[in-house]
Amino acid sequence: MTDLNLVSLDTMSQDKFIQAINQSYTFKTPSVYLGAGVYGGQILPDAKVNLSLRMMTRHGLVTGATGSGKTRTLQLIAEQLSAAGVPVFMPDMKGDLSGLAKEASADPKINERASALGISYRPAAFPTELYSLSGKLGAQMRATVTEFGPVLLGKILSLNEVQTGVLNVIFKYADDKDLPIVDFNDLKKVLHYLTEGEGAKEIKNDYGRISSTTSGTILRKIVSLEQQGIDRIFGEPSFDIDDLFAKVDGQGAISILNVSDVQHQPAVFSTFMLALLAEIYQTLPEAGDIDKPKLVFFIDEAHLLFKDASDAFMDQIDQIIRLIRSKGVGIFFCTQLTSDVPSFVLSQLGNRVHHVIRAFTPNDVKSLRETIKTFPRSTFYDMEQQFTQLGIGQAFITVLNEKGVPTETVVTHLAPPASIMGPLSSSEYEGAL
Repeated sequence: MTDLNLVSLDTMSQDKFIQAINQSYTFKTPSVYLGAGVYGGQILPDAKVNLSLRMMTRHGLVTGATGSGKTRTLQLIAEQLSAAGVPVFMPDMKGDLSGLAKEASADPKINERASALGISYRPAAFPTELYSLSGKLGAQMRATVTEFGPVLLGKILSLNEVQTGVLNVIFKYADDKDLPIVDFNDLKKVLHYLTEGEGAKEIKNDYGRISSTTSGTILRKIVSLEQQGIDRIFGEPSFDIDDLFAKVDGQGAISILNVSDVQHQPAVFSTFMLALLAEIYQTLPEAGDIDKPKLVFFIDEAHLLFKDASDAFMDQIDQIIRLIRSKGVGIFFCTQLTSDVPSFVLSQLGNRVHHVIRAFTPNDVKSLRETIKTFPRSTFYDMEQQFTQLGIGQAFITVLNEKGVPTETVVTHLAPPASIMGPLSSSEYEGAL
C-alpha cells in the first residue's frame, strides 16, 4: 500500500512539473526547441523547453564553467535559428564551429541523448560563411578607422581617457574638414599634421593644443599594433553589413568569424564585434515587434568586451544593447560567470541558459548565490545544490514568454546539434572558403 502511494505521489509530482513547464514554454508564435525538463533525476520528454523567436530580440546570456557545453549550446541555437530562416553571426574562439557546415555522423552517444529526449535525430549541415580578421582563415573582415570612431579605437589602442579625448579631437577635425581616415597610415598622417605640421596652430586655436607626449604615446600604440599585423583590419573595402543577413534556400546564413589566430589580442576582436553591432544599428530601419529576429548576434568570451573599458566605451555598449532590439536584432552573450557581465547589461538579458557552476572556492560560492538571485524562484529544485550537479549538456533555463514574463526555471537536458561538434578538416575548411 505504501509503495503504491509513493508511486502515485511521484507520478502526480511529475505531472505537475510537466504541466508547469508546458504552460511556460509553449508559444503561439514560432519557437526553437532546446530540450526537455529534468525533474527528480529523470529526463521527462513531455516537458518540452522552447525559446520564442519573437522574444530573442530581448537578448540572452549563456554561461557555465569550462567544458560544461556552452559552445555546443551556441551551436544548437544557431542551427535552430538558421533552420527557422534567421541569419546568425558568431565568433569562433577555438576554430571548432566550422563543423556547422557539415552534417554529423551516426554516434551512439548522440542517439542515446535523442532517445532520452523522445526525438528523432536528423543530422544536417547549415549554410555558413567563414570570415577572419587576418584574412588567413576566412574572407577578410575590415572597417575604416573612421567607421570605428574614437571610443572603440581607443579601446583597441589601450588608451586612457585623456588620450582617447585627443582621438576625439582628431576625429572631429577630420570630420569638419571632410578628411577620410581609412587606415592607420591616414591616422598617423593626420596625427603628425596636427601636432608637428602646419595644422598644429590651426587646431590650437579651434580645438585646443595636442601635446607631443600624448601624440607620441598614441603613435607608439599604433606602431605596436602594426608590428603585430592588426592594422590589416583597417582599410577598404569595408565589410558589407548586408552580407550578414543572407539566406540560402530559405535558411539563415551562419556567419562565423574565426578569431583563433588573434586570440592574443582580445580587445581587438571583441571591439570589432561591437563596431559591427554599432554599424548594424545605424544601418537598419526600425522594425518594432516582429515574429522572428532579422539577425541574432552571439558574443562569446563576453568578459573580454568589458575588461578595462572606459566609461565612454561602456556607455556605447549600453546604448547599443538598449536600442538595437527595435531594429529586430537579438544579442546573446556567452561567458563563464554571470558576474562577468555588468549589471546594466545583465538587466537587459531576458533569456538565460546557465550550465554548471563549480563551487570550489568562497568566491565561487558567492558567484553561485548571486547567479541564483537572477532566476525566478523554483518550487521544483534546490537551486544552489542543483546548479553544482548539472551534467554536461544540461543547463538551468529561464526565458521570456510572449508577454515578456520570465518562464518557470527548469533544468534542461539539451538537444544534440545536428552538425558535427568540432572543426572541419583542413581540406574541408579550405573548400568552404
